[in-house]
Amino acid sequence: MHVRLSAAWTDPRGTLWAPGDTVDVDAVTLAALEEQGMVDTPDGQGTAPDQGSTKTTTTKPTDPSKIGPGPSAPPADEPGK
Repeated sequence: MHVRLSAAWTDPRGTLWAPGDTVDVDAVTLAALEEQGMVDTPDGQGTAPDQGSTKTTTTKPTDPSKIGPGPSAPPADEPGK
């Protein structure tokens, strides 16, 4: 599996990898890197529940009168046609 590193890492063969490098690792090595927080997670991909998240999101309640098609939507059909 290819992963992008978020920190410098030396693989078992002694090769030094810089942050941002993409490396091909097996599942066991990937798990170890993730546990140490050395794998970069691209935006849009979640983190495992036990790792937590540094991003916070807040949701505002939606005003029901503002739900509907946007301004570029075609006009609604008139009743009776």
